[in-house]
Parts: sequence; C-alpha cells; structure tokens
Amino acid sequence: MCLRCTSRSGTWQARRAFLLAAGAAAVTPALAQVEVGKSSVARNLVPAENVEQAGVQQYGELMAQARAKGALAGEGNAQLQRLHAISARIIPFAAQWNERAARWKWELNLIGSKQINAFCMPGGKIAFFTGILDQLKLSDDEVAIVMGHEMAHALREHARARLAKSAGTGAALSITAQLLGLGQAGDLAARAGTQLLTLKFSRSDETDADLVGLELAARAGYDPKASISLWNKMAQASKNQGGLSFLSTHPSGPDRIAKLEANVPKVEGLYRAAKRG
Repeated sequence: MCLRCTSRSGTWQARRAFLLAAGAAAVTPALAQVEVGKSSVARNLVPAENVEQAGVQQYGELMAQARAKGALAGEGNAQLQRLHAISARIIPFAAQWNERAARWKWELNLIGSKQINAFCMPGGKIAFFTGILDQLKLSDDEVAIVMGHEMAHALREHARARLAKSAGTGAALSITAQLLGLGQAGDLAARAGTQLLTLKFSRSDETDADLVGLELAARAGYDPKASISLWNKMAQASKNQGGLSFLSTHPSGPDRIAKLEANVPKVEGLYRAAKRG
C-alpha cells in the first residue's frame, strides 16, 4: 500500500478506512484497485471456521501422504525456500481482503510431482507441485501470480460458498438454513472436506480470484504483466500435453487473458510503488 503522497494524518485515515472495509462482510476493500463483486451471501449458511477446519484437516492428510511417499520437500529445498520468500511478501496483504486471514496459521509446502498444479485451502494452507515450476519454468513474478490467485480463492471464500450452494439454491437456501442450524451446517462442511481439492469454481469465481490475486501480487512488488505470460504458458502447455490438472479447475482462454490485460494498468502503480519501497 503506497500512501507516501498523503500526510501522516491522511495516511492513518486511509488505512483505517481500508481495515474497516476489510472487516465488513461482502464488501470490497476501500483502497482496492480492481473491481470485484460482493462475496456470495450463500456462504453464510456454512460457518467459516468449519470450512477452515475441514481444509486444515484435509491439507494435513495430503501432506502426510506426500511425506510417506518421500515426495514432500524438506526445509533445505531451494524451490521451497523460493516459494516461502514469495509468500512472505504476499501474505501481509491478505487480511485486507479477509480479516480472518490475520488469524490463519499460514503454511506452504512443495510436493514432488509432474502435475502442473497448485492450491490454497481455506485457512491459508498452500501447496505447489514441482511440475508447475519445472515444466512451465515460472519466473518469480509468475509464481506470485499463481500464488495470489490461489490465495484469493481462500480469501474470497469461494469454497465456502460452493459448499453452501450445494445444499440448495434460491428459496431452498432459507429453508435449508432453518433445517441445518449452525451445528449441522458445520457437519456439512466437515463431510465436504474431502471435496475441497476437486471443487470447480464458477467463471465469476475464477475472474474474482484472477483480479484479487493480481492486486495481491502487485502490492507485494511482483510484475502484474506476468499474469499474461503465465496464462499464455498454461495455454501452450495444454496444447502440448493435453489435459492439465490446473486447467481442469482453472480453464484458460482468450477471455481470461483479455480481462487480465484490461486490469493490469489498474495495479501497475501499486507494483511500481512496491518496487520503490
């Protein structure tokens, strides 16, 4: 966040406005440069803490499986250290999009696999597969775009909304809410925990994550134009290798790239300010 041009008083007022906006449900942060819609109200049918707990549990199980297979990178791994350095620059901006993120126990692991994939589960649990780094030969800027996008899914609670919508839509939602109650809604989230990795987000969710992730990366000092080169690489890899794990839940296409191209100028000022800082 660059507020050097304001007075100290103005800086405090701007920051306070940003934090107040971040704490308000379904409201875009006051100083956001990208324009995204309100978060789905359907997500309120499932308590956030239950979805986060389910994410933490499934993440732990996945990491245990990877460790048992000798596929989990150790702390001395150079690629893992690189990912940690990038995440350390992005995570401080997460709470501006979801105040709960300030209390998440963020974690990032690297799994040895040819899969071109990465994810961030509710609660701030991030994983990258070596395939996405090696096969696409990602720059730090491109890694930051992927990471910001995945973090944005968690921050904008897309999984929580998708799980809630699976219980019903329209008028059925209010009926379901009355029938479930908080306790049973929590059970719903827990039972759905195994679905978190395979959830397919809507096109609007993907656009949302693209734009929020773009801003997160720019604020952290990573070039937003890398979003274009990243998705061009994804498209080329899809042609060369057929179906990619990442593209099965993150479909690519010219519309996606065009949307990013239209929004890069909105966050370039944040990127330049972060580089100067």
